[in-house]
Amino acid sequence: MAASLKPGVVSGEDYKTLLKACKDGGYALPAVNVVSTNSINAVMEAAAKNKSDIIIQLSNGGAEFYAGKGCPDSFQAKVLGAVCAAQHVHLLSKQYGICVVLHTDHANKKLIPWIDALMDHNESYFAKHGYPLFSSHMLDLSEEDIDFNLSESARLLKRMSPLGMSIEIELGVTGGEEDGVGSDDNIGADNPLLYTQPEDCLKAYEILSPIGHFSLAASFGNVHGVYKPGNVNLRPEILKNSQELVQTTHNTGSNPLDLVFHGGSGSQKSKIEEALSYGVFKMNIDTDTQFAFAKEIGAYVNNNPKAFLYQIDPEDGTPYKKIYDPRKLLRKAEEGMVTRLSEACTDLNSVGKSLARPDATQKIA
Repeated sequence: MAASLKPGVVSGEDYKTLLKACKDGGYALPAVNVVSTNSINAVMEAAAKNKSDIIIQLSNGGAEFYAGKGCPDSFQAKVLGAVCAAQHVHLLSKQYGICVVLHTDHANKKLIPWIDALMDHNESYFAKHGYPLFSSHMLDLSEEDIDFNLSESARLLKRMSPLGMSIEIELGVTGGEEDGVGSDDNIGADNPLLYTQPEDCLKAYEILSPIGHFSLAASFGNVHGVYKPGNVNLRPEILKNSQELVQTTHNTGSNPLDLVFHGGSGSQKSKIEEALSYGVFKMNIDTDTQFAFAKEIGAYVNNNPKAFLYQIDPEDGTPYKKIYDPRKLLRKAEEGMVTRLSEACTDLNSVGKSLARPDATQKIA
């Protein structure tokens, strides 16, 4: 019988149960970067509509925007914005009847203090509730020496593991730029840094798995954003080789690594399907959902041009309040995100596979 979980934010054993269901079932969850209540609510709506569990994640900039760009302390805005967004999801995800993985995205070396500050909040939240605020955090030290990358990841995982949290790390560089991390200068199919070595994945497994749960963003040509054909050459076989090396070295079951597909926007559907077969349980999507959100706002404004120039029509006196009401265009934007995420759920084979059951009291193996 399929596993079942209570709706809401998952962590600890429930997170592992959800992850295992993805890998065993040959599907992955969309991991969507959010910046506001509108984008969070659109993600949860899409998940509920498709009966798919989902991953909601914030970059440092997304968290800061959630707190408000007028917040005078930029660092505290990054921290408290993430905390506020997480509380929003904890409260409403149960009402949407879905399981949500709460995550933060791409924290490079300069953002390690951000993760440490969030861990302070996780520990306080755990002491009060018995579970952490977030399911996992990402530490992206892929541009640093691998020994520093893994030692610092191990340090943070030692804080996370007692709370039932997971860490996501990156080996190899995802091309392009994501909210201040990375650069558009490094894209190109001939850049060797975009392709992770299986031996590095084995090293990560040997260092981190004894401490706690980790997931791995192994680069196989991934690039943030959408670029012209020829700039991106995805090679999912790198994931296959990494899984096989760990499996044969440590006599594990198949696909022992829990893999993450970064830079999912604009990817070929055939490459997505191949990556899923190699143990990918999560695919990040941001650029495409940003465009889906913005496109609907643009169309709404273009279809009602006078309403965004005048409160009252200068020719016939028609009042435009019902048209420029921000709820109107923001709802259009939410609907655009829902449509794009429905496509993502279909691409990742997660439609109809939510483990959320309102009456679930325990996991069923």
